[in-house]
Amino acid sequence: MQTDQLSTGILVGLGAALGASLRHMVTLYAGGGDTSAIIAMLVVNMLGCAAMGYFKPGLFWGTGFLGGFTSYSIVAATALEFTMLGALIYMLITFTACIASWLAGDALRGRHA
Repeated sequence: MQTDQLSTGILVGLGAALGASLRHMVTLYAGGGDTSAIIAMLVVNMLGCAAMGYFKPGLFWGTGFLGGFTSYSIVAATALEFTMLGALIYMLITFTACIASWLAGDALRGRHA
C-alpha cells in the first residue's frame, strides 16, 4: 500500500511540475503587463478546464498536469489587487468562463464518443 501511495504521489507531482512549467512559459510569453497576465491566466484556466472536460484524464494528466497548468491560487491573489467590486467581477468572469469551458469540453467529448 505504501508503494502505491508513493508512486501515485510521484506521478501526480511530476505532472504538476510539467503543467506549472508550461503555465509559467505561457504567462512569460504573454508579456509582463498586468492586463496581459490576467488575460493569459484566464485563457490558461479555460484551456485546462476544457481539456479536463473533454479528456477526463487520470492522475498524471488530470490531477497532476492540468492541476499544475491551471492556477486558482493566482486568480485569488490577483483578485486582491482589485477593488472589492473589481475582484467580484474578476472572480465571476473567471469561474463562469472556466465552468463553461469544462462544459464545452464535456459536450465535445460526447459528440465524438
